[in-house]
Amino acid sequence: MPGSVTIGHAEALVALSHADAERLATVLRGMSSMLAESGADRLTDAQVTALCPGRPQDRGEFTQWCRDLSEYLKTHL
Repeated sequence: MPGSVTIGHAEALVALSHADAERLATVLRGMSSMLAESGADRLTDAQVTALCPGRPQDRGEFTQWCRDLSEYLKTHL
């Protein structure tokens, strides 16, 4: 929440509170599921494009990135 994240464009590290890291891991895991699903909960191509501005849309790569980052956060908490 406000103040729990410290990011500097000149810094190599990012600090995130434990609670926010847990929440972010859960959100990323949910996003990876919504990207991979084929049903009504699936993120549309337009939504994926909006989430990845300036990059070619690659649903598979974005799905895997969300899943990998979620797992990384979970294992490092």
